[in-house]
Order: sequence, then C-alpha cells, then structure tokens
Amino acid sequence: MLKKKRGHACLVATSMGSFVLLMMVLYGTFGTQPGSSNSSSPRREYQLLGRPLYKLELSWPKNPELFTGDVFAVAVDQYAGVVYVAQRGDIIPKVLVFTTDGDFLMPWNTTTLEMPHGMFIADAASSNPTVWITDVGNGQYGHCIKQYSPSGNLLQVLGTPGKAGSGLNPLQFDQPAEIFIHSSGEMYIVDGDGGMNNRLIKLSKEQEVLWMHGEKGQGMAQFYIPHSVTVDNSQRVWVADRGNKRIQVFNSVTGEWLGTWGSCFTEDAPYSVRLTPDKKYFVVVQLNTNQISLLDAPPVGLIGQCRVVSVIQLAEEVKPHLVDLDVKTGALYVAEIGAQQAQKFIPFSLDGSFL
Repeated sequence: MLKKKRGHACLVATSMGSFVLLMMVLYGTFGTQPGSSNSSSPRREYQLLGRPLYKLELSWPKNPELFTGDVFAVAVDQYAGVVYVAQRGDIIPKVLVFTTDGDFLMPWNTTTLEMPHGMFIADAASSNPTVWITDVGNGQYGHCIKQYSPSGNLLQVLGTPGKAGSGLNPLQFDQPAEIFIHSSGEMYIVDGDGGMNNRLIKLSKEQEVLWMHGEKGQGMAQFYIPHSVTVDNSQRVWVADRGNKRIQVFNSVTGEWLGTWGSCFTEDAPYSVRLTPDKKYFVVVQLNTNQISLLDAPPVGLIGQCRVVSVIQLAEEVKPHLVDLDVKTGALYVAEIGAQQAQKFIPFSLDGSFL
C-alpha cells in the first residue's frame, strides 16, 4: 500500500540523474509553470523537461474541492465530453463525473465498488458507452472487473466477487490492475496489483480466454506486478511491468513476445502506459519520482530501445498513478494519489490541434 506523507509540497528542481542532464543539454529546461500566485500548491507546480508538449489546464476542474479521497484512475469519453474520476475513501462517492470543460455533473453513490484501481471507457463512439473498473477490494465485491452504465448502474461482473483466485473457468482475479478493451470487443487484462497473480490475459468479445502469460519472474513474458496495458494500431500490446521496471511488448493476435523497454526506467517503474491520439508518443507515468514521460512510439515491426522526448516533472508527493487521453483533443488527464486530485494537461499548439 502507498503511504502518503502530508505536509507542504515543494517544487522539484533537483537533477533526475544523467538522463535529465542530457535532456537539458539537448532540448533545454523549461521553467516552473505556477499558474497562480499560490505557487506552493501541488496543483500548480511542475517543470517541463525536454521538448514542451503539454501544459497544465489551470481551470480544470472548476470545483477541485469535490475530490475527497485518494484519486487512482481517470477515463475520458471524448464523444460525450465526459471525464470519470475514481477515488478511494470511506463514505465518499467512488466515482466523480465531470465534463471535459471542468463542470461537475454527478457522483456515483454505488455500494458495489470497493477499491477502484483502473478504469476504461468501452464503446465510446456508440450510443451505449460503458465504464469498466477494476476493483482490488477484499470485501464481498472485490477482486473483480465491473461494467457500469454512465450513471453508475452495475451491468455485469468479470471474476468471482469477493474471492481471489487464479482460475480461468470460472474466471478469477486477485487485485486486477487494469483492463483495455479494443474496438473489436476483445479485452486485455493485467491481473496482479500485488496479489497472487502476475498475468496478462486476452479475452474474446464473448469473454473466453484466447491466450495468457501468467508466470512470475524477470524473464521474457514473465511479470512482477503488471500494472497497465494498452494496444496500438500495429497489433502490439504494451504492458507496464511495474515490479520489473520495464515495458513488455506482445503480438495482440498470437500473444508472442516481441520485445522489452527498460533503459528509460532505471530510477522508477512505469505505472501507466497510453498512446497519444496521433500515435507518436507513449505516455508513461512514474509514481515515485512524480514524472509523466512521453516516449517515442516505434514504427511498425520495430521495438528497439525506448527514447524519452519530454517529461512533466510534478511536485513532490503528487504521486501520479494512471492516465487517460482525449482522442479528439489530445488532452491528458492524470489521476494523482498523493495530491488527491485529477489534473488536465493540454497539448501545446498554435491552432488547438494536437502536436
């Protein structure tokens, strides 16, 4: 469990090692973007290192005081213009719903959600989008992945409620970290946020197991706390293998191991991995160093070595966890456990389009 440290957050201005020194030489360092006179607030303090690709949207959300727990996940329905934020805490709404402009819409007062971890919007372009949430709770509703309506009505459950396990028939999970649902309806699940499992599972649209990698270890196609998963347009699955401080890549059709990235994560592990809408960059979060990095996405057929292009260095104790992006605008939403907030970053551009 993450232990939060309360108190005054200060601006991170120290070196992040040889990589940051190299980035400063290559691209230059862009100074603090305080955004308000209260420059000590963790909502306002950050540095841009390397190429400046994003900047903080200071007015989002319009009522930040509505965050009352530890914020673990965020998901964007770009077609409806809605952002879902998942938080943890006692006697608080587990999901808050905002517009992409920052207006508060509603809370979810559901009792079926214990400890939300990851979140994903499925069928966003349809008339019936749904919200999928992984639940790592230990109570009667925990160890499951749940599908909700946009208003918070429970529609279905994957897994065996309240019972941790490794079974595939019936399907069981132990602290499932995140789910990614392809436009085809196929599902990719990373199961094992510190529990007994360390698995990447692909399910068909009918929720049958198509392939799986489920061995704990440091070798190829082995995992230690697989924490986030995304799929690109080149039939590649990218997994943030948190405990091993690397990202592993697989063929989405066959499950074949394709490669690994580790050189970019010597100081801290990758916690979240997502693609920008233009497919040029991977957005990767490193919680303990309070960084959001943008890495060059490799071309088809080539994995190669990871290369960091830009870093958003957040203030101490913000603890960014998982992210999501607006496919239409390129806006980046970040769930931050330590700061108990979600933030919106928008791409630098002269015409409003994503760079």
